[in-house]
Amino acid sequence: MRLKFVLVILMLMGTHAFSQDDDLFAKEYFENGDFEKALYEYKKLYAQSPSNINYINQIVSSYQQLEQYNEAEQFVLSLINRVKYPAFYVELGYTYQLKGDLKNANSYYTQALSSIDQNVNNVFAVARSFQSHTLLNEALAAYEKAMTMKSDFNFNLQMAQIYGELGDVEKMFVGYINFIQENPIAVGNIKRALSDFVTEDSSNQSNILLRKIILQKIQEEPNVIWNDMLSWLFVQQKDYNKAFIQEKAIFNRDPESLSRIEELAAITMSENDNQVAKNILSYLIETAQDLDTLLNAYYNLLQLQTKESTKEDYQNIKDSYNALFKKYGTFSQTLNLQVAYAHFLAFYMNDTKSATTFLERTLELPLNDTQKAQVKLELGDIFVLREEFNTALIYFTQIQRSLKNSTISQEARYKVAKASYYKGDFDWAESQLKILKASTSQLIANDALDLKLIISDNKYDDSLHVALKLYAKADLLAFQNKNDEAITLLDTILKEHKTEHIVPQALYKQAQLFESKKDYVRAEANYNAILTNYKESILVDDATYALAELYVNHLSLPEKAKALYEDIFLNHADSIYFVDARKKFRALRGDAIN
Repeated sequence: MRLKFVLVILMLMGTHAFSQDDDLFAKEYFENGDFEKALYEYKKLYAQSPSNINYINQIVSSYQQLEQYNEAEQFVLSLINRVKYPAFYVELGYTYQLKGDLKNANSYYTQALSSIDQNVNNVFAVARSFQSHTLLNEALAAYEKAMTMKSDFNFNLQMAQIYGELGDVEKMFVGYINFIQENPIAVGNIKRALSDFVTEDSSNQSNILLRKIILQKIQEEPNVIWNDMLSWLFVQQKDYNKAFIQEKAIFNRDPESLSRIEELAAITMSENDNQVAKNILSYLIETAQDLDTLLNAYYNLLQLQTKESTKEDYQNIKDSYNALFKKYGTFSQTLNLQVAYAHFLAFYMNDTKSATTFLERTLELPLNDTQKAQVKLELGDIFVLREEFNTALIYFTQIQRSLKNSTISQEARYKVAKASYYKGDFDWAESQLKILKASTSQLIANDALDLKLIISDNKYDDSLHVALKLYAKADLLAFQNKNDEAITLLDTILKEHKTEHIVPQALYKQAQLFESKKDYVRAEANYNAILTNYKESILVDDATYALAELYVNHLSLPEKAKALYEDIFLNHADSIYFVDARKKFRALRGDAIN
């Protein structure tokens, strides 16, 4: 008896397996456009499961694709006689529409809509069937009828999507906003949907419409969700000051967390809107109650002030750091400030001795291994700045030993490679960089690959590595903030090593240094030199993107930038700039942001 039961189970399993295989075959035939074979397979499946709606739909679709409209008609009529499923009326109507019989088509569409009067829940099948055949006005009619009949139903989302497909942007916006009103938890998804229709241009008609609809909601029913939506729209438009006003309004109504305002500060800093960033950070300093938020705001504000400073400002910045240490102390919570202060002393005030002494005292604090590594990374950088490479390597190696396989350990390994490269030990640097190509940090992996290519592409040009050593020295000078000296040394490479692989790399590095000095015309000349004379260089996409950014951000030549962005996504599909270039091209063309 048990054996017989097992045999039955095995047979059923075998039948199920064959059914799955047949399903896969049918699906593959349909997707490949082999509708005759698809129809044959789906008929077999339908014979086994005559209630499977997927098989039914695929049989009808196969008939329609084969233009066998009479067969489709007979099949659907037989289904309607057997099962009163309202979506079948849509399928029958669509079959008549394909035959050119609009009278019968509209008659069955009307029957499908009338079925909602009999049972409001029929809207789900009917509307979905209309949408599957791009009968969008009929789908809208179905949703509207159901919402009128049953107030609990909310099809604003589906209707908004349909209005979007129909190009009725205003009704689409209203639908999405109405949906958020009932489903505030979905606000993130709605923002993503709306981002397809707004641009960075505040004068764009869609932006104006959306702003008008949100402002009307604020007047009708004040709610922080509308301030949130308005803030989001202003961020899309890069109008960060207006976004800040909305974020303050949100915080005043719900003063539990400043995280949203901190996030806005981070966006403005990344977009180099420094004045608004400073205003936001000052507000955080005035408002924050918890120490972490307060110290982080001070840290970012000092970073911005340092970025914009001249030598005349250095003493004031130094005094600001010391005032903070006097007020809040030097302990683990002020660690970021301590490391930043040492960096400022060494790299801006050229006081490396005070910087290292300060950090060595910081290491005596009760810090965890990761915090100690953060201090040692900066110490290592300062010893590289002083060209005391062996001491720097000791600190970087200590990090690798204490925090194996961590991101900060990988960063330390990269700095080992960079220090070795600066001192001319190219073989050891290259061996470390090979390991880092598989780094879990994409940024470190990319930096490692770039440096490895500089070494491997140029160390064979001459056995003494003269040009490569000069380039590494120029790179070190740039690291030491000695940009004028670095530019001069790169000029030596360009004059004395014209036939070597290092030339486009020297041009690119020099262009970046020109940009840092705001010498945009000379930067443009260097980038163009790469694009004109070194078309096979691996730096072509880097130079193309950098030049486009230069035209947009500094030289006010958007049309030239647009052509360069387009060149990247048309001719450099494997470039790391591909996605950004396409997005920026579309923004310059006036497309919606995606």
